[in-house]
Amino acid sequence: MEEFLHEYGYFALSLGTFLEGETAVMVASSLVNSGFFNGPYTVIFAFFGAFTGDMISFTIGRLNGKYYVERRPVMQARMVPVQNFFETNRIAVLLSYRFLYGFRTIIPIMIGMSKIRTLTFLGYCATTNLLWATIVSSVGYVAGGLFQLTPKSFEENLLFVILGFGAFGLTVGLTTRYFVAKRMGV
Repeated sequence: MEEFLHEYGYFALSLGTFLEGETAVMVASSLVNSGFFNGPYTVIFAFFGAFTGDMISFTIGRLNGKYYVERRPVMQARMVPVQNFFETNRIAVLLSYRFLYGFRTIIPIMIGMSKIRTLTFLGYCATTNLLWATIVSSVGYVAGGLFQLTPKSFEENLLFVILGFGAFGLTVGLTTRYFVAKRMGV
């Protein structure tokens, strides 16, 4: 595992945040205390993966969003309340969508379909993703220090560590989603 971390750690972190999110960031940042990751680099690479994913989703929405959404009935059904909520809470959505588990793909697509300027979204996307990467990395860093995680202890308890971080991220995400979805009327 140590060799993999030295060789591909930051790439794996970016890919993980592009595909999933919190778990990848918390795993990497939990190993900062043991010296396998650098705190600021962890934030930067987490930001890069998440930002790239959000910009791709925004671009899909901008270029061909209606067609993309029409082909996905579940997404289409969730789109209307999200659009209505966005119209009345634009700034709040732009600053917090990355924290809304279950809406991370649909919101950038929906924003891409809106009349918001690309440069405006770019600024909010950068701000939101930097905030998200910093907060989630900080949680992972504290957990790594608290549980004294090293690559060896991580390897020996891989399932528990991943499940713990996954459960934490899922709990926070679903709790946030519950309150936001309730306010959206979803």
